[in-house]
Amino acid sequence: MKAYDGMYIGGAWRPAAGQDVIEVVNPVDEQVIGTVPAGTAEDVDAAVRAARDALPGWAATPPAERAARLAALRDGLVARADEIAETVTAELGSPLKFSQAVHAAVPIAVAGSYAELAATYSFEEKTGNSVVHHEPIGVVAAITPWNYPLHQIVAKVAPALAAGCTIVVKPAEDTPLVARLFAEAVHEAGVPAGVFNLVTGLGPVAGQALAEHPGVDLVSFTGSTAVGRRIAAIAAGQIKKVALELGGKSANVILPTADLAKAVNVGVANVMSNSGQTCSAWTRMLVHLDRYDEAVELAVTAAAKYGDRIGPVVNAKQRDRVRGYIEKGVAEGARLVAGGPEAPRETGFFVSPTVFADVTEDMTIAQEEIFGPVLSILKYEDEEDALRIANGTVYGLAGAVWAGDETEAVAFARRMDTGQVDINGGRFNPLAPFGGYKQSGVGRELGVHGLAEYLQTKSLQF
Repeated sequence: MKAYDGMYIGGAWRPAAGQDVIEVVNPVDEQVIGTVPAGTAEDVDAAVRAARDALPGWAATPPAERAARLAALRDGLVARADEIAETVTAELGSPLKFSQAVHAAVPIAVAGSYAELAATYSFEEKTGNSVVHHEPIGVVAAITPWNYPLHQIVAKVAPALAAGCTIVVKPAEDTPLVARLFAEAVHEAGVPAGVFNLVTGLGPVAGQALAEHPGVDLVSFTGSTAVGRRIAAIAAGQIKKVALELGGKSANVILPTADLAKAVNVGVANVMSNSGQTCSAWTRMLVHLDRYDEAVELAVTAAAKYGDRIGPVVNAKQRDRVRGYIEKGVAEGARLVAGGPEAPRETGFFVSPTVFADVTEDMTIAQEEIFGPVLSILKYEDEEDALRIANGTVYGLAGAVWAGDETEAVAFARRMDTGQVDINGGRFNPLAPFGGYKQSGVGRELGVHGLAEYLQTKSLQF
C-alpha cells in the first residue's frame, strides 16, 4: 500500500489543507492499495484561484501552441499506457485486457483527437457584417466518475484545454490513482502552471465546494441523475453553465429482419462489458414476440461465457445495490434465466452475469439504471410497440437497432428519443458527439461538439 500525498495545484504537488485521507480498495480482494488526501473547501479554493490566475495567459495562447501541449499530453499517456491499465485494474477491478484496450487506449485516442482539433478549429467566422468570435468560457470544474476513470477525465480536460479554458478536476473517490498519473503526464507535457489542477476528495465535500465556487464558470459532471440534479440546482443559483452526462436505460431493439444470433450476442457483450458499469449500456433488449424464446435461449448461452471473464463492481455498496435490483426483479415477476443475487465468490465485490426474461415495461428493472451486469429482455408486438417501449423511460442516452436492411434500422433509429444509436453493431467513434436526451443529461462530449461546450460566443459588428 502506498500513501499518496498532496494535491496538484498551480503546477506543483502541494500538501492538503486537512489530515483526512481516502482509502482506495481493490474490488477483487477487498484490500486497501493506497490512500489519497481527502480534499476540503480550502483545497478547492486554492485550486480555483490557481486556475483563475492562469486563465488570461492560457486563453491568449495561440491554438497551435495549445495543440502542441495536447499532443505532448497524448504522448505522455502513450508512454504510461501499461501503468494506466494496471492502475485501473487495481482500483476498479477491470480485467487487465479490458483496461489495456479501453481504459488506457480510448483516452489516448480522445486526447489525440483534441490535439488535432485545437490546431484546425476556426475560432472566428464571418457572417454578414459581423465577426463571430468563439472564446473560452473560463474556469471549468470537472467532477468525474469511477466507471471509466481516465476516459472521463480526458473527455473533459482535453476539450477544455483546446478551448483555452483552465480546469480543476475532482476525480471519483473510488478511483483517484489513475488521476494522479494523468496529472504527472500533464506536468511533463509542459502545460503551464495553474491551467490544470487536481483535487482528490469526497463528493459531498470537495465536489460540492467545487460546484458552488463563484470562481467557476462551467461545471462538467458525469455521474448519477440524482447528483446531476443537485449540481444543476447549485449552478442555477449563480446562473452558471453546466454540462451533465447522467444515467441511461438504453434499448437494444432487434427488428424481425435482423441477424438474431449476432444481435443477441453483441447485446449481451455490451451489457457485461466493464461489469455492466456503463451508462450507455443496452440493458433493455427488445425482441419481437415471434422470436422471443429463441432470443432468450441465445442470451442465456451468451451470458454463461462471462462468468469468469468480467471483474467485480467497484465497491460493496454497488454490489449490494445491484443484487437488490436482481431481487426486486424476481419479486416483481420477471423470470430469472441466468445468474442471480447470490455471491459468485466469497471475496470481492462480484455479481453474477444476470439475464431476466418476461420483463414488462413497468417493472423496476426495466425503468431504473442498475449499473451492473444485468440484462432485461422484453417482447414487442410490432414496430410501433417497440418504439413506444424503447422511448418509455426517463432516460435517453444511447441505444441500438438491428435489421436486415440498414435503411430500415436507420429509419427506426431516427425516431428514438436518445442521443446516440448504434446501427447493426456500429463501432465507437471518438469524434461523434456523446450525450443524452431527457434525464440523461445536458450537453455533449467528444469531437467538435464537445469542444463547443467549453466556448462562449461573441459577435463584433462592423
